[in-house]
Amino acid sequence: MIKKTTDNFDISQICSSGQCFRMAHICGNTYSVIASGRYLEVEQNGKECIFSCDEDEFETFWKLYFDLETDYSFYLSRINPKDSYLKDAAQFGSGIRILRQDLWEMIASFLISQQNNIVRIRRCISNICERYGERKVNFRGEEYFAFPQPEALAHLPEDALKECNLGYRSKYVVRTARDVADGRADLEAIRWMPYRQARDELLKLFGVGEKVADCICLFGLHRTEAFPVDTHIRQALGNHYKRGFPKRRYKGYEGVMQQYIFYWELENGRKE
Repeated sequence: MIKKTTDNFDISQICSSGQCFRMAHICGNTYSVIASGRYLEVEQNGKECIFSCDEDEFETFWKLYFDLETDYSFYLSRINPKDSYLKDAAQFGSGIRILRQDLWEMIASFLISQQNNIVRIRRCISNICERYGERKVNFRGEEYFAFPQPEALAHLPEDALKECNLGYRSKYVVRTARDVADGRADLEAIRWMPYRQARDELLKLFGVGEKVADCICLFGLHRTEAFPVDTHIRQALGNHYKRGFPKRRYKGYEGVMQQYIFYWELENGRKE
């Protein structure tokens, strides 16, 4: 267990921000995270966080995963002071960070996310992990499951994941797993591509449309210039940015602004 003091970091906001589906509230101020086969618990009180790992694991994995070396106060300071909507949204979600997540997991997760809500997405992913992922044991002696590798899904019939509640999305995940496992989709090459090129390559995958491609770029490749547009963002654009979102002002970190807007719309929509 190690303690760290962090600014602009709120594990509860990150958990609810729609970018990670294997993070869960345990109790009180404690959350669990499963990422790249690792298990972590984070207890937060104000700016102080207790991470259930040693210093080496924190420095080599979790610090990068949570993007803790990036100064998010810079992004907040760049917001147009005349844009009261974005100022309010950013202040409301100022603890959100763009996680550095596994590319394959993000591809499969956002294929599953189509025409779906966060609760169902989490359940679907939990189902395929328990059925096809590697069994592991955390520091408490409790079992958990890693996200299944493409090879674990590539041999399945296209409809097999319907048993995990994926519905029509089953064929998207299975076909894409085959392409990755067979090398037709080179994820290692995509990792090093600039945003536009990576986006174009992702659009070649079966079932990947523009919104999903941008989500994968933002959350799986950490291309913070990606600006996914879903129903929440489309609603915000229609209400507050009729001439379009001012991406030029936020060039290079449009995706950070997108997360503030998405979280604001999502949370305020729940209150209505």
